[in-house]
Amino acid sequence: MVGGDEILKPGEIRSKFKDLPYITPYDRIYALTDGLGEEVELHEFHARGVCMGGSAWEVYHFPRTSCLVTSARREGPRNILHCRVGVDDLDLIPGLAGAGIERVNVFDDHVEITYAGLAGGGVAATLCRGMADGVEGVVIESIGGGAKIGRARLVLPRLYKVVVGVDDTDDAEKGATWSLMNEVAWRTQEEGLGIYLGHTVVQLFPQNPYRTTNGCATAVTFGIGQGVEGEFVHFLLQEVDRGCYSDEAAAAVYGSLCVHPALARYTRAVKSRMVELEEAEKVAGETDVDLESIRGKRGFIGALATLAGEADPDTAVHPYA
Repeated sequence: MVGGDEILKPGEIRSKFKDLPYITPYDRIYALTDGLGEEVELHEFHARGVCMGGSAWEVYHFPRTSCLVTSARREGPRNILHCRVGVDDLDLIPGLAGAGIERVNVFDDHVEITYAGLAGGGVAATLCRGMADGVEGVVIESIGGGAKIGRARLVLPRLYKVVVGVDDTDDAEKGATWSLMNEVAWRTQEEGLGIYLGHTVVQLFPQNPYRTTNGCATAVTFGIGQGVEGEFVHFLLQEVDRGCYSDEAAAAVYGSLCVHPALARYTRAVKSRMVELEEAEKVAGETDVDLESIRGKRGFIGALATLAGEADPDTAVHPYA
């Protein structure tokens, strides 16, 4: 029970509605917050993990329909929606404003998202999302379908967003930071320490004399449970150290949903000119970023630069010079 309402588990929804031929389960859904709990970053892996058309439809409609959705982007069949906590009365219009988010609440251990939609948008809001991995349960007000409105409140575990940037792990003969970080992140998830949600390669200043070849740093994004950040960071960086060939490897750890403006300015600087270690340490102190030495400190410069690129991996790979 949540707030006095009956909550259906994903397995119960599958059993109860399995004979409806138009129900296609979402793959996974996660709700990320930070310590403030004033915003939520939703990661919705659309139906069967391949439904890019449905994902594109929602990324178009949701920010136009609801003032709670402050930004939306699509990566393949995944929606990444930034939402503020609050309530919005939706004015749903067929073909123009077909679905949206009505309410966002953050509690100590869970997040509640209320969706509403017309026709197929209503079915997605209720049964399809309710079957996803990562969902604790769903309170269904009306199923929707046809011309009817569907409305449901999704209950998700509260996860905390952590971005870890790493640089300087290879030498002139061996290693590759992007692939090492992908494997390290995967192993961290397999260890049960978090949900691996993103991988971003950031092109740094190409004329940097300390680069090995391409001069890129890498960030990985996770959703983790409350109280496990210390164990999570320790394990991940230990795994980086095991696969490292440089004595200057280092990491930057960031736990906010919003990119600090100083981080964005710093990333532009590191992509376009030489930056000294002192500048990196100063910016990290101003933006609540933890710098972690893996084997040395020079990697702080590139590791910190990955954090502002995490939300736009397609642009992060572009060279500035």
